[in-house]
Amino acid sequence: MGSAGRVLQGGASRLSRLRERPAVMKLTEKAASRIKELLQGNEGAAGVRLGIKSRGCNGMSYTMNYAQGKGPGEEEVTDHGVKVFVDPKAIMHIVGTEMDFVEDEISSEFVFHNPNATGTCGCGESFTTKEQPGEALAA
Repeated sequence: MGSAGRVLQGGASRLSRLRERPAVMKLTEKAASRIKELLQGNEGAAGVRLGIKSRGCNGMSYTMNYAQGKGPGEEEVTDHGVKVFVDPKAIMHIVGTEMDFVEDEISSEFVFHNPNATGTCGCGESFTTKEQPGEALAA
């Protein structure tokens, strides 16, 4: 009969030495503040859901909707007191992204600083990333 396991002597266990995985994305304080304002007007919403769709002149654009809770396969990001649920199809395209909220004399909008974007359209509404081998974005 083979061994059922091994004994470790002293030191930290392997699991305690593993580093915590960083969040898929970050929010600025301004983005979190704006999301809080939006959530106040929507009872029952636990946060917002961030995804991507195939559209626009450069391939993909961001989508954002109210979310009642975490869906299957979604990543939950809690930053500055708000929750963002990231659609599983979007994760590889937005990992490392910082979400900001910008206001000026002409407009107010969420802005995504995405290190994976390899191109954007002139208006900034759509972007493209390097497609991973064997990956295709579902519409």
